[in-house]
Amino acid sequence: MTLRNYRSRVAWPTQFHTRHAHSTLDLVAFNPYTSRVQELISWAVAALAILFVGISKAGFGGGLGILTTPLCSLAFGGRDAIGILLPLLSAGDLFSLYPYWRKWERRNLLYLLPGVLLGVVIGVQLIGRFSPRQLNFAIGVLAVAFVVFQLAKEMIFRAEGSFTPNHLVGFPFGVGAGVTSSFAHGAGPLVSMFLIPQRLPKEIYVGTTVLVFTWINWLKLPFFIVDRGMIDAPWFIEHAIITRQTLWRSALFLPLVPVGVWLGVWLNRRVPETAFSRVVYALTFLTGVQLIFNFNPAAWLK
Repeated sequence: MTLRNYRSRVAWPTQFHTRHAHSTLDLVAFNPYTSRVQELISWAVAALAILFVGISKAGFGGGLGILTTPLCSLAFGGRDAIGILLPLLSAGDLFSLYPYWRKWERRNLLYLLPGVLLGVVIGVQLIGRFSPRQLNFAIGVLAVAFVVFQLAKEMIFRAEGSFTPNHLVGFPFGVGAGVTSSFAHGAGPLVSMFLIPQRLPKEIYVGTTVLVFTWINWLKLPFFIVDRGMIDAPWFIEHAIITRQTLWRSALFLPLVPVGVWLGVWLNRRVPETAFSRVVYALTFLTGVQLIFNFNPAAWLK
């Protein structure tokens, strides 16, 4: 073996990992002593994100669910993150429907879903065209925008007053919800802006929110699973977002969802929700900034 060939073989792991690095926690250089630690950190961050799915399904923490995608993106990259999370969110929605069955304002579906369908198609097409870095950036922007919305929502809703929903207002809100939900499973702010001014009773509002999110998530499934290799149609993308690998990871994380629900119930009884929400919003903001500017925590372990 020549010295040149030896050097190329030694350098190969670093080159390979750099070429395939999609998540922020990927290795910045191959190091056998830090790779295992970084891998464990990635899985721990993703597990925390899945716990937040369950906590939010328990009705604790306000808009806690928006934090799941940015955190999971740190571990696996934006594309894999949204693919891993959608089956978990869809399964969680089915359990959330039971306690609020028929306790909703169904006409809101008629106003929102046509726009949601168009928004999902647009969002999935953009995902198919974005690089991993661009997708992480978009998820980070949505995370920061969510925090800004949470801080300003009381003034927004106070200025809006009450209104009667209609197709003219519902369609653009639905398009926006479909796009943001495709990128980051983050349709919450837009759905809230459409529902809260209706001044619905609390139980009806929560039930309507659960119903709308269930429909949004289940509408996304075929566009995440099917690609043009299966059906040659312009509304599908070249490579599916939900793959065997993401489904396997979803299955591994699935037991954490009921654990998160139990934790949400426990927190609801013992921890002030306002203080907890502030911590969540701060963490969401920092995670969003990290995704936007692409800071690499893995470099600190070198």
